[in-house]
Amino acid sequence: MPDRWLEVEDAITYHAKGMVAWSVGNLVCTYRGGISRVTGVRSELSTRSIIAIKGTDFMPSREREPALTNAALFARDRYLCAYCGQQFRERQLSRDHIIPLSRGGKDRWMNVVTACKACNGKKNNRTPEAARMTLLYAPYVPSRHEHLILQNRRILADQMEYLMARVPKHSRLHS
Repeated sequence: MPDRWLEVEDAITYHAKGMVAWSVGNLVCTYRGGISRVTGVRSELSTRSIIAIKGTDFMPSREREPALTNAALFARDRYLCAYCGQQFRERQLSRDHIIPLSRGGKDRWMNVVTACKACNGKKNNRTPEAARMTLLYAPYVPSRHEHLILQNRRILADQMEYLMARVPKHSRLHS
């Protein structure tokens, strides 16, 4: 299961510690060390774009939801307001709690959608039904693969291929 993005230096450190179980993808970096007095050979450590870390300490819980951030939420919902259906820029959007926090709602993926600031203000502290506003799409919890894509970083082509092959068919990333 994917867990997080690593800096190249961290990946090289895992290689140096012998903690890489397997790697796939393109070679992204080679670090060169010193020259051995015994063999006269320069040491090298290389890493590929996708690595798996050995050990259970690095295995994410299958039940743990990915972190909920506005950036990932807006990307999940394709920058579309769940009420008026229009597409907006990130600064024009807000996180809407379907069941408001003040009414016992949770700040979780299944209780939040993207809303433009005008619709969120109109809905106010009410449920969509009480505000007479229809949700145009349903919320869902992104898979760990999808969440890595939603984190909005520069993703190498082989990393994107690896992740998209594992993104569930219901994901909005396929549309």
